[in-house]
Amino acid sequence: MQLRSVFEVYSGMRLLCVGRHEYLSEHLCRFFSAPDVQCEPVVGGQAAVRGAVEFEPHLVVAESDLLTPSVLAAWMSEDALRDVPVMAVSLTHRPGECVTPDGTGVNGVLYLPALDRADALALVIGARRPRGVDAPRHADVSIPQPAAAAH
Repeated sequence: MQLRSVFEVYSGMRLLCVGRHEYLSEHLCRFFSAPDVQCEPVVGGQAAVRGAVEFEPHLVVAESDLLTPSVLAAWMSEDALRDVPVMAVSLTHRPGECVTPDGTGVNGVLYLPALDRADALALVIGARRPRGVDAPRHADVSIPQPAAAAH
């Protein structure tokens, strides 16, 4: 799959990258960066709430070790994060080794060393929920005009 063709449909995607420390959150931004994707690095679960209010992400990619039940419950109670899907990522734990409680909004777990970048990006894009309406950049979008009323 070509990255360009995948991202043409999702231009303007905003991805909040949450890590335990600055180096990891910035690494997630570098890994998931692509044309027309804005990545914002934040450090820690509380900073994710502040970042989401300002950044309005389409998706949160967070280090799996940060996604404790208390952090996820706090995120679900915040308007800025309530409807934003969360993708857990790990550099050390495979998906079966990560604990992600059901009903918490975690859409999946990615073990980054086992994925190539294109596949990881395709999974992230698939998890995106649009905020509002984003028409494809090359689409012919028009609003139909009502027919003239007969008198």
